[in-house]
Amino acid sequence: MREAIIIIMGAVLANNFVLVRFLGICPFLGVSKKLDSAIGMSMAVVFVMVMATAATWPIQNLLLEPNGIGYMQTIVFILVIAALVQLVEIALKKYVPALHKGLGVYLPLITTNCAVLGVTVLNIDEGYGFAQSLLNSFGAGIGFMLAMFLFAGVRGRIEANDYPESFKGIASTLIAASILSLSFMGFSGMIDGIFGM
Repeated sequence: MREAIIIIMGAVLANNFVLVRFLGICPFLGVSKKLDSAIGMSMAVVFVMVMATAATWPIQNLLLEPNGIGYMQTIVFILVIAALVQLVEIALKKYVPALHKGLGVYLPLITTNCAVLGVTVLNIDEGYGFAQSLLNSFGAGIGFMLAMFLFAGVRGRIEANDYPESFKGIASTLIAASILSLSFMGFSGMIDGIFGM
């Protein structure tokens, strides 16, 4: 149980894929303007991360490595992720059309979201077992959701205030993202101290 908490808390806070590892920046900046679309995108990313790990870990360990074709990892993982994203897109289009329309072009971009590919590859590189990989993927997805949720709130506050013209648009967004990122980098020492890693 302690190991599961360490993996999840590490993925959510200390190794946040968006704010510490800087993966998945495109949807982070593109979909974080509205809270509802940010949460919807995050839920889709959590689902795709966990399902991609559930599919890619066995493929890597039972098919690619035993047959000496581990070098095909990236190509195979991208194909698996693309298939999962298509399933999510079809489901959202059928059952939640408003969210599907709100996410727009960013939903298919989950396929090329480096955070999804990154979590599947890092699970293999870290030597995690199947259950550990699923926990890490779930934590990474929750970390992505937390970053999107916080940044949607920050962007809402920024847009509601008056500030110099030179900071409007992407400049204020990037400055706010960098400050939020700095706050997450402090969690790495805290997780180590709490759990005595």
